[in-house]
Formats: sequence, C-alpha cells, structure tokens
Amino acid sequence: MKIAVYPGSFDPITNGHLEILRRALNIFDKVIVLVANNKDKQPRFLVEDRIAMIVEAVNDERVVVDSHEGLTVEYARNHGASHLIRGLRAVTDFEYEFTLASANDFIDKGIDTVFLMSKAENSFINSSTIIKLAENGIDVSQLVPESVLKRLNK
Repeated sequence: MKIAVYPGSFDPITNGHLEILRRALNIFDKVIVLVANNKDKQPRFLVEDRIAMIVEAVNDERVVVDSHEGLTVEYARNHGASHLIRGLRAVTDFEYEFTLASANDFIDKGIDTVFLMSKAENSFINSSTIIKLAENGIDVSQLVPESVLKRLNK
C-alpha cells in the first residue's frame, strides 16, 4: 500500500487544497492530511476546528486526518508513508518548497516529496487570502468547501 502525507496548516482548507488532495488520491492508496500546529503562525482556527473542517469536506475512506507537532518527515516514517505531497501555486512557492524537500531528504532519503501544481483557477487561493476576503464581506463560496464557509460566516 502506497501511503502519502499531505502536510499543511490548512487554516482553513481551501478548494485548492482539496484539488491537490483529489489528485494525490489518483497516485496513492492512502493520504494522511496532516494538520500542522505551527507555533510561528497565528492561526485563525484551532487545530481541532481545522481537522473537523477537513473531515466534513472529504468523504473518502482512503483519507485520514491527523495533527502533529514536530518534523513531518518523522511523522511520515512512523506512519509507513513513502511520500510527502506538496502543492505549488506559483514560482514563488518553489524556492521554499525546494529547500524544505531538500531538508526532508537529508533527514530521511527513503521519503520522497511529490509536487503537484495547482490548476490555474486555484493558483491564487491561499488560506490568508480567503480569510481577508471573508473578513471584508467578499463571497468566498467558490473558493472553500461548505464546512469552511459556515465557520467563516460565524
């Protein structure tokens, strides 16, 4: 069984994230969506809320949602994953992602990183933009799943 870990803050999950997840499921038997608790960021939603939004948005028994503090590559190793999934929206993402993938390879050469490019219609979507738009009264219903929309509207 090929297992991949799809890590991110998912604060909140967007349709762009879900697109990457759907495409990863075409490659892997199981994908663990790993919600990171990044102490360097000020999250909008608690980890538990982010997990709930993902679980509500994804209806596939091949997807597991979990959270983790620490190195993603170690989590992957401990859960039998052979790959990490990373989405790329634009060229600006590449340098950061390349550095991260190289560091992960240094830690464990047995876990590869797979980059999936966002479709053009999702290339501008990120969680911070979603929050800013929603806070300013812009309808983001085309950019996020219903599970996120109902929480943004609270």
